Amino acid sequence: MRILAMDVGDRRIGMAVSDPMGWTAQGIETLERKNNKHDMEQMNKIIHRYNPEKIVLGLPRNMNGTIGPQGQKVKEFGELLKSEIYKGEIIYWDERLTSVMANRIMLDADISRAKRKKNVDMMAAVFILQSYLDFINNQKEGE
Repeated sequence: MRILAMDVGDRRIGMAVSDPMGWTAQGIETLERKNNKHDMEQMNKIIHRYNPEKIVLGLPRNMNGTIGPQGQKVKEFGELLKSEIYKGEIIYWDERLTSVMANRIMLDADISRAKRKKNVDMMAAVFILQSYLDFINNQKEGE
């Protein structure tokens, strides 16, 4: 069971994929966005490469839990994915503070600013996916 996660931003989309057992998340790449046509062509390649059972999109929320303008853009991106190339399940997962955590870890690892900027979206996607995987695996243990 592969699950693909994305941290969708205006300029970049960070991506991560689960291992086949659905236990761990690994970063795969960061897509530089250009336009919807280009973005969907690239997403189609990645979806065909990994054949995910579901896609998890990080949903940015305000600290009070409401969905702001960026969250609405992510939902529109999800709808575009669904209408253009992906017929499986799309999950929207709270991504609050994932970019902050990714930046903090890379700062602690003394990674240069240029490398942090290039990799923060992919790292955020890893955090989003790992959080989702931990949640569903904990639910299975409770059954």
